[in-house]
Amino acid sequence: MSMFCFQCQETAQGTGCTVVGVCGKKDDLANMQDLLIYTIKGVAIVNTMAREIGINQKNADQFIINGLFMTITNANWDKNEFFNTVREGLKLREEIKAAIINAGYTLDNNSDFVTWYGETNHQLEMKSASQEVSILATRDEDIRSLRELVTYGLKGMAAYLEHAGNLSYENEELDAFMQKALATITDDSVSMEQLIELSMECGKYGVHAMELLDTANTSTYGHPEMTKVNIGVRQNPGILVSGHDLKDMEQLLKQTEGTGVDVYTHSEMLPAHYYPAFKKYDHFVGNYGNAWWEQTREFESFNGPIFMTTNCIVPPKASYKGRMYTTGATAVEG
Repeated sequence: MSMFCFQCQETAQGTGCTVVGVCGKKDDLANMQDLLIYTIKGVAIVNTMAREIGINQKNADQFIINGLFMTITNANWDKNEFFNTVREGLKLREEIKAAIINAGYTLDNNSDFVTWYGETNHQLEMKSASQEVSILATRDEDIRSLRELVTYGLKGMAAYLEHAGNLSYENEELDAFMQKALATITDDSVSMEQLIELSMECGKYGVHAMELLDTANTSTYGHPEMTKVNIGVRQNPGILVSGHDLKDMEQLLKQTEGTGVDVYTHSEMLPAHYYPAFKKYDHFVGNYGNAWWEQTREFESFNGPIFMTTNCIVPPKASYKGRMYTTGATAVEG
């Protein structure tokens, strides 16, 4: 098989996408995502060691959160973004290793996660490496499934923490747990029972991540309230915003205020209408469209720019690709 992905509930035949993703993801992109996760695990291993001796690298925390978020279903479709992020991760890992050694400590993990480097400027070599670190590299199905269950839980946490971090809300304990968990699932000596316990612990920390994001959103924009939302369009030029990042929404509303340009939400961004802080913008006028999976039809019929702030991007049609913009962890080639 050319790929293996089973991180979403829509996966082929309920077992895994092995040729092309139900979401539209091709094998080369799926494999590069696997390589990024592999690289992130290496960064997590060495940064967990660094944190234990008091030299935690904060840029590693943000790299891991953003990198995990990039691999969530329908977030990032740009192979070059993954190539460059893998290179960034390997460079960061080596810097952390050097900091540990310079502090007088010895690295006690020499696994491939920590030592693999490769010809990082060579995309063909990177592509070859990506095919060797598939999810299926873990032979035991039960161990594999538990490791991936933890990984997907951490990806969800990363999404919450990325949005909270954009509003300057961070939590060192959550960062430390995520990285320790990533390091743990690389250890072949960890038993199935220990992985079950880790997955339960991941759920607990996931709730804390949700609490942090809720605090960030409500402290910044007020508590959501029942709101009537218009679903039609006006005659003014308009921008359509999809995704979940309220900071992106706030910045766009500020930048378009007084310009005669209306702003509409799409799909997951609909809840932005419920926050009191956004109701002062007269040009924040309604919601256009329905669920994320209908976007190819809806984006084609919307005659203005489309701004994607997070995941749920369907590979765009040529008819509107030139009007699509992405930010943060999201990307589409071109």
